[in-house]
Amino acid sequence: MVLGAAQRRRFKKLAGTVSAPFDQVRRARILLDAADGRWGPAALGRRHSVHADTVRRLCARFAVDGEAALVDRPRSGRPRRYGADARLAVLAAVTETAPEAASQWSHRLLAEHLAPTVGMSPAQIGRVLADLDLKPHRVRGWLNRPADPDFTDRAAAVCDLYLHPPADGVVISVDEKTAIQARSRRHPTRPVCSGSPEKREFEYVRHDTVSLVAAMDVATGQVLGEIIPGKNNSANFTWFLTRLDEAIDPALRIYLVMDNGSSHTARATRAWLAAHPRFVVTYTPKHASWLNMVEIFFSTLTRQLLRRGDFTSRDDLAEKILHFIEVHDRTARPYRWTYTGEPLKAA
Repeated sequence: MVLGAAQRRRFKKLAGTVSAPFDQVRRARILLDAADGRWGPAALGRRHSVHADTVRRLCARFAVDGEAALVDRPRSGRPRRYGADARLAVLAAVTETAPEAASQWSHRLLAEHLAPTVGMSPAQIGRVLADLDLKPHRVRGWLNRPADPDFTDRAAAVCDLYLHPPADGVVISVDEKTAIQARSRRHPTRPVCSGSPEKREFEYVRHDTVSLVAAMDVATGQVLGEIIPGKNNSANFTWFLTRLDEAIDPALRIYLVMDNGSSHTARATRAWLAAHPRFVVTYTPKHASWLNMVEIFFSTLTRQLLRRGDFTSRDDLAEKILHFIEVHDRTARPYRWTYTGEPLKAA
């Protein structure tokens, strides 16, 4: 038996791997030793812990099939009990129908549904679904929206403001965080101790909600925040813009970055902005408020205060939020903008 130089290199690589199927690795080793001509079938069998007839059959098959001899031949096995029609019935049930009362299919529900026509067990249905790579128990959210032809241009405008802020003004990212719940635990929280984490009561009491509007100076990271006195509408938003106008040096222009929320695009808001030309607005693309940098501050607020906070009243929550902003501003630093825009270019 003769192996070419390229075949020998491939067989040696396969014989030394630990990730390939063991039967293929052993066959490659047997064929390498057989090509050396130093051992007969019986010696090769003892060397590789197989019968001599196995060595003879492998060498004979290699002479006919070549490297295909490394792989098992197709085996007939037991005839299929369920044909293509049964598999198509499972496929149609999963993709085109819904259970009578449940929200999703399970193996048991599919077996009951198909019992009159197919009579397949839940375990067999599971094997069919695995073979078809169908997972009806899983769901993934997505946004069904028409393509925005201006998405790239609008996103680029926001990124350009962050990366190259104008010299004649400040870049301000503004947004609201609404319906923040003031909740307190029914029983006191037990403090952390050695070997035991903090223990927090499961039940809580709701004390109303608070809505926050905040503006962040992108260059410094400092935040101006106010509790919205009532509904989140254009009247309260323009009230906050007035506060912002008063707080910033009148010699500077204000470059606002904000999303397309109803209070930001309302007729009254647009009229107010038109009457105050020092405000230059850049809107994020639709469904892309994640480009608004103040959202990063809202994430920090949630993680450090709101998620584990205990608030005895609406006023208590409002006071603690404003105090958090005050402490944050003492050591505020700009967020490092690392987004390169590569996914946008790919899209």
